[in-house]
Amino acid sequence: MQSSQPPSRTSSRPTRSAPPHVVLVPGFWLGAWAWDDVLPHLRERGLEPVALTLPGLDPSGDAASRAAVTLEDHVRAVEDAIDAAPEEASTVLVAHSGAAVPVTAALDRHVEQVTHVVWVDTAPVVDGFALDPEADGTEHPLDAQWDDELEQGSMAGLDEDQLATFRERAVPQPGAALREAVRLTDERRLDVPMTLVATAYSGADYRSYAEQGMPFLAGLLEYRRLEVVDLPTGHWPMWSRPADLAQIIADRALGRPGTV
Repeated sequence: MQSSQPPSRTSSRPTRSAPPHVVLVPGFWLGAWAWDDVLPHLRERGLEPVALTLPGLDPSGDAASRAAVTLEDHVRAVEDAIDAAPEEASTVLVAHSGAAVPVTAALDRHVEQVTHVVWVDTAPVVDGFALDPEADGTEHPLDAQWDDELEQGSMAGLDEDQLATFRERAVPQPGAALREAVRLTDERRLDVPMTLVATAYSGADYRSYAEQGMPFLAGLLEYRRLEVVDLPTGHWPMWSRPADLAQIIADRALGRPGTV
């Protein structure tokens, strides 16, 4: 399902001659490894993507180092990846789940460099949003939510080996990155082309939840060049449908009509 698109307000951007610089940002508990099944499919399509491990999500860290990580640290990591784009290359950001907060902030600060954003079962956020302003503790491990995730169906499409790998490799999420609110100042971000890949819920559900006032999805009512593509599976399509997800990303990065 795709939404209709209003006229572009960003058509004055300079044309880029180099291949797009695709930056993949994983959600909670994950590092760059989360994109391992997607990377080869993107490379087959002529892209050289960069997968990030945000600060505090490296498995070599400890609780003390994670406690020092802030939302701003996550935003700066995405900014650094944008700034590392080859000369004449535009940037396409891909955000999964909770990475929507730092990616929205990085987009806000680099509107002229980012030509498309792909939101993987997530959505752009609004100014002042915090993932969990009441979150306590210095870190939030996956194990604390594992049973809920299974019961709610977010693990749909994953086999036993994938579930075991996820649980084994997951790193606790830094607490401050959950509590701190995002600050956005450049309204030009609202006109950047973007695609929401709806997986655990349909695109129609996403829109309905936004209209009902769900804070995390409020951005869906603000952004003016947002399409929605349904890719039915669970919340982790980089493992359950990696080839299809890669096709969507590549099509948007390369400016081709969607095929999924």
